[in-house]
Amino acid sequence: MSTDDFPTDRPAVVTCGLPYANGDLHIGHLRGYIGADAFNRALQTLGQETAYVCGSDMHGTPVAVNAEKEGVDPEAFALDWHRQYEETFPQFNVEFDNYGHTHDETNVETTQDIVRSLDEQGYIYEKEIQVAYDPDADQYLPDRYVEGTCPYCGAKARGDECDEGCQRHLEPGEVEDPTSTITGNPAEYRDRTHKFFEVSEFADYLTEFLDGLEGTSNARNQPRQWIEDGLQDWCITRDMDWGIDYPDGESDLVLYVWVDAPIEYISSTKQYSERVGSDEYDWEQVWREEGEIVHVIGRDIIQHHTIFWPAMLEGAGYNAPRGVAATGFITINGKGLSTSRNRAIWAKEYLDEGFHPDLLRYYLTTTGGLQQDVDFSWDAFQEKVNGELVGTVGNFWYRSLLFAYRNYEGTPEADVSEEVRERIEGAIGDARESVNDYDLRGIGQAATQLAQFGNEYIQRNEPWKLTDDDPERAEQVIRDCVQIAKAVAVLLEPIAPDKAQGLWEQLGEDGDIADAHLEDALEAPPRTFDEPGELFAKIEDDRVAELNEKLEERVADAADDDDEAETESDDTAADESESMAATDDLEPLLEDRIGFEDFQELDIRVGRIESAEGIEGADDLARLEVDIGFETRQVVAGIKQLHDLDELPGQKCILLANMEPAELFGVESNGMILAAGDEADLLTTHGDAAIGEKIR
Repeated sequence: MSTDDFPTDRPAVVTCGLPYANGDLHIGHLRGYIGADAFNRALQTLGQETAYVCGSDMHGTPVAVNAEKEGVDPEAFALDWHRQYEETFPQFNVEFDNYGHTHDETNVETTQDIVRSLDEQGYIYEKEIQVAYDPDADQYLPDRYVEGTCPYCGAKARGDECDEGCQRHLEPGEVEDPTSTITGNPAEYRDRTHKFFEVSEFADYLTEFLDGLEGTSNARNQPRQWIEDGLQDWCITRDMDWGIDYPDGESDLVLYVWVDAPIEYISSTKQYSERVGSDEYDWEQVWREEGEIVHVIGRDIIQHHTIFWPAMLEGAGYNAPRGVAATGFITINGKGLSTSRNRAIWAKEYLDEGFHPDLLRYYLTTTGGLQQDVDFSWDAFQEKVNGELVGTVGNFWYRSLLFAYRNYEGTPEADVSEEVRERIEGAIGDARESVNDYDLRGIGQAATQLAQFGNEYIQRNEPWKLTDDDPERAEQVIRDCVQIAKAVAVLLEPIAPDKAQGLWEQLGEDGDIADAHLEDALEAPPRTFDEPGELFAKIEDDRVAELNEKLEERVADAADDDDEAETESDDTAADESESMAATDDLEPLLEDRIGFEDFQELDIRVGRIESAEGIEGADDLARLEVDIGFETRQVVAGIKQLHDLDELPGQKCILLANMEPAELFGVESNGMILAAGDEADLLTTHGDAAIGEKIR
């Protein structure tokens, strides 16, 4: 695992969690694939050799269950969805170097080789366990064929995962009160012999691995608690017909989907290497030696990618990931994305509405980066597109290039001023730093802030007044503006590649902007170019009203048809939290009531976090400095493992200000930050409440 900043002289691979070949794609899925694509492109702007690979997850119970419902063979069912994904991803400028699937020959062979190696190293053993069984269907019930209660947090859970609660991986036999999803009847547990991977042997290795892991803070911090609680060995076989057979015919079982799914990362890299030749890209240098491996995943599968997967790689003699970036969830109009309620923005729907894919790419990457949750609404989408892309980036591009074309037929013959050169160099530095921080939002901001500077620069210097009075100065100003426009295009390419290519061509540049590096932002543009056109169009209010009405009608129709019943998500990579907690999973309301006078005794204030840092020796606690208008308070909060502390400064919060002081790990706390749920979502205000304002 490398510790050098990107770019390095070692090849990199960027992967994204595999989509279950099981249903239509929506923006919850797209967030991860667009994010990983943008990060891969950003690495390339640094000059890093990369490959971006992925594939469809063909196996597992979701595929088998839905194939049964449609009365078709699981392989044919999954292949149909796989082909649709191959067509959909490029429509959003998600350009994989290789997109395979888990049932192809390469992955079957690679998976069985790795399992065989783990077995030979003594990391696999047999054990008799209890497995859910449906006597009415005369069938064992792996994974999503059984539902019940999580033994750890009490939430509703699938057979292999507590997806609505603590998000732990669950072993066969762990889920309580099991119910068959085939018949809806109670299931019973029966003894069965299965194969286990000895994850517990890797506890020390995994602790060291996490110490060096890059990526998002949730991917680094959550697994530590699982290790501290004690790692359980992992059942890697299932009672199913559909899947990859355990190697060498030793068992009538198939391998668990979470064995072969991540191995597809290796298999897809192999296929790319074989296609282009190992001289151009060597998969073994990446996976067997010291390459740079980065996984972009949904945060519901952190455990798989930071515990099981690196343990498998270490046991089989493969390279460990350098970084794991776990994306936040998507909500729609402030409510949980739900496919069953049709509260979703579907990939096909977005394109059918005529919107350019780069607009969605920009919204998703710059609203929440990789880690933060993102709320999508057509109103917020309109505001961001009109304000930042049309009003800032597009406005600067068009007015600068149009003035240059009309007055100089292209780029004026002057040198770039020192002020502008330094500003562009600063933006390049910001972008480079953001890539190494896995900060997509920062990458986008480097571009838009430079465009904003360009607007201010042209407005401040008023070249239209200088063309007669001071023509040399006018040339200088427009020369600077054209250079800024080129720099913005280079910086924006990872986020909005098609629009950036459009500006590249309007500048008269040859070739593909995707081949440009950040330093090319300072290279002089061609001397002449044609009359430019506008690259972004404003989204009108009546269009947004129409889209909101469509969404509301669709959700209402689904509620009538399905009585607002939630169903499970169908994505290995990102479940996107369709499960906004069911009422049964919430803590009960307190029966004891308080009077208004009692409430008035609580001094609850709007605050702003000024700084946040961990407390030595405390895994969960963070020391915050919170401005509440009258003063700045030091507060200790148990949010260290659930938030990226670097992203908290500047955020508004709600503080209970008249708590008795308390000392935690030697640090005095003067107040309590209010947060909700197991994820400690920080409460804040919807409008522009002033810092220090009292909550009434």
